[in-house]
Amino acid sequence: MNLELDGKSAVVTGGSRGIGKAIAWELAREGCNVAICARNVDALEATAKEIAADTGRDIFAIECNTSDTASVDAMVARANFQLGGIDILVNNAARPLGQARVPGIEGVTDEAFNDDINTKVLGYLRCARAVAPIMKQRGWGRIINISGLASRSSGSAVGSMRNVAVSALTKNLADELGPHGINSVVIHPGATRTEATAGVAAARAKDRGVSVDAILEEMSESNSSRRIIDAREIAYIVAFVASPKAVAINGDGIAAGGGVGTAIHY
Repeated sequence: MNLELDGKSAVVTGGSRGIGKAIAWELAREGCNVAICARNVDALEATAKEIAADTGRDIFAIECNTSDTASVDAMVARANFQLGGIDILVNNAARPLGQARVPGIEGVTDEAFNDDINTKVLGYLRCARAVAPIMKQRGWGRIINISGLASRSSGSAVGSMRNVAVSALTKNLADELGPHGINSVVIHPGATRTEATAGVAAARAKDRGVSVDAILEEMSESNSSRRIIDAREIAYIVAFVASPKAVAINGDGIAAGGGVGTAIHY
């Protein structure tokens, strides 16, 4: 299928590693020029060179802290100039959850909660707010928010709250920007294999006194597919919903965890 992405311009936040890196790479493979954004300049530049060498596309590394409005506005202005416009925004920058023991309610501090919400929820809003005028002027756009399946389950109060908030943001963006040709979608990954997976599995194994293989097996058994979903498989979904082919998908959430849980969503 031709996704009609050749020549499109995309911004991917949290694009130096993990799911964000996989998304940026896949969009570039489909013909997009991409600005990747994160706080670690060295990692950004290394990733940009890696993707550019593989795909032949223009990949720009832009330092950005999405918890700061001025930083976001400067990033979007620079990306718009370097890319010659912005067609696609993928909001992915967030504090990682699931890589350490999840605190109970009594262990959630005001500071940690505020930092998490400021980075993910307000960060996504800041980026969407900054690109909206650009996309409106172009009469087309895609805003794709990477959230998580904690939005559909308990077990992590902060994880659930921030991901539910991203879903609410997405629907509001869709209703407001849809008439301008701009679609907004939220994607909910579950446990996903990235370059951090080996370290996470090793830490959990040490903490619980079991083997790394046992932890990986447990992660594989947590969904209907009985295997860990890979970051590139999340990127495939993003590439599709970023395309003109996906015009019918707007304001909705897509679960991308290989079938997590027994609840029926309809």
